[in-house]
Amino acid sequence: MKTVKYLVLAGLLCLVACKEKNTAPAAHTIYPQPEQAQADLSAALKIAATTHKRVLLDFGGNWCPDCKMLDLYFHDEHNKPLLDANYVLVHVNIGHMDANLDLADKYQVPLKKGVPALAVLDEHGALIYSQRGGEFEAMRSMQSSSVTEFLAQWRQTSPCSVVQVSC
Repeated sequence: MKTVKYLVLAGLLCLVACKEKNTAPAAHTIYPQPEQAQADLSAALKIAATTHKRVLLDFGGNWCPDCKMLDLYFHDEHNKPLLDANYVLVHVNIGHMDANLDLADKYQVPLKKGVPALAVLDEHGALIYSQRGGEFEAMRSMQSSSVTEFLAQWRQTSPCSVVQVSC
């Protein structure tokens, strides 16, 4: 009888321990809290200035399936090396279209066209490009190659690579 009690007690202890170890992980969040955006942007600009990379602003929300797909594409085997070599990525949480609207306005990103929406800044923080037509708002129906083309187009390749500059 004692053996059965010990087995039952050991089983209960195992269940408790296993439950603690196997608790569901917190949902993967791409976009930090909205109030973090300005600090993240400031840090990214410092990194960009020292590494001569561009800053890629990704406006979206953790509720957005297209934003999640874009993040998957950013980090796939084709795009991650291109992203890491040329950009400092900043995820800007727009809440439920009610946060960081000042940043979206500053970088001419019309959130009404949908998210995710991107803006590219030079290493000094000047706007080079902003998505004005909701180009990636249907990311779930797009391919990773669309992201590859975007990253290749806006990377810094030479001092004269910016469209506004003529050589």
